[in-house]
Amino acid sequence: MHWLERHWYRITPLHLILLPISFIFRLLAGIRRTLYRSGILPSKKLPIPVIVVGNITAGGSGKTPLTLWLTQQLLDNGWHPGIISRGYASTAASSQAVYNSSDPGAVGDEAVLMAQRKLCPVWVGQDRVAAARELLRAHPECDVLLSDDGLQHYRLRRDAEIVVVDGARRFGNGFLLPAGPLRELPSRLAGADAVVVNGGAPAAGEYAMQLQGERFYNLLNPSTQAHAADFHGQHLHAIAGIGHPQRFFDHLSHLGLAVQTHPFPDHYRYTPGDLAFADADAILMTEKDAVKCAAFATEKCWVLRVDAQVDPSLTQLTLERITQNGRQAA
Repeated sequence: MHWLERHWYRITPLHLILLPISFIFRLLAGIRRTLYRSGILPSKKLPIPVIVVGNITAGGSGKTPLTLWLTQQLLDNGWHPGIISRGYASTAASSQAVYNSSDPGAVGDEAVLMAQRKLCPVWVGQDRVAAARELLRAHPECDVLLSDDGLQHYRLRRDAEIVVVDGARRFGNGFLLPAGPLRELPSRLAGADAVVVNGGAPAAGEYAMQLQGERFYNLLNPSTQAHAADFHGQHLHAIAGIGHPQRFFDHLSHLGLAVQTHPFPDHYRYTPGDLAFADADAILMTEKDAVKCAAFATEKCWVLRVDAQVDPSLTQLTLERITQNGRQAA
């Protein structure tokens, strides 16, 4: 899939083949959504409010940092959230809890990242409805659920939809998969409760989000921390296996660090050889990379923690949606 992404932000001769497939994808996606909206395909309502965080493009856009930010906002306002996720490339046959020590190959790298923050219970499963019910059985104190990357999972009824847009890449060449990055047309945004733009300038009615972080921790010894200035003058390598690796590299540059960059595909499964930089004084990586490198990390591995900074008015909107819809359901 990584090679195909190079064609999502331009028009190439390959689109002579990809566009007809894209039209079929659009037709099937439209039929599927219509079947759910009409009730022909049933959706399941949970006994507590559900907030879906997703996007209309393939690849990373900032869903996980936003999910963690929303989780903290809910906690600060007296709610008891839980998080459910599909678990990208998860090999789990059934729904299961995710812990900070879980195997990212079994439950997904982003799920482990969220569990490591220790904010609330995190469960994964191919069937999000089943995962949600298992989470609620194990944690009856939870009174609101966040579904990470669940926008197109229409079988789970939702009380609020929050869509994240990559402010730098937006919608690529504007085509649906596989000719472009779109899972659904941009017109889908009109039906969401909120559109959050990660980086770049938001349009009217959209909410601004920035990823901020300047402190690193050592992957082998997380209690050992460093500032960006501590790496000045060192020979640095940086790896990133995320949806938009350049965003991470640009962030390091903004911190004043000169690094040799090594982009990898999103959700890449690292091996020890990928970190074999003999000339490196330090290897810098994202938290998402770190959960997959922990088993063979060296003292040279340093992790940048980033947190989403979001327009605070999104908190009030979210609370209004889940409170209002909860009353209607009652």
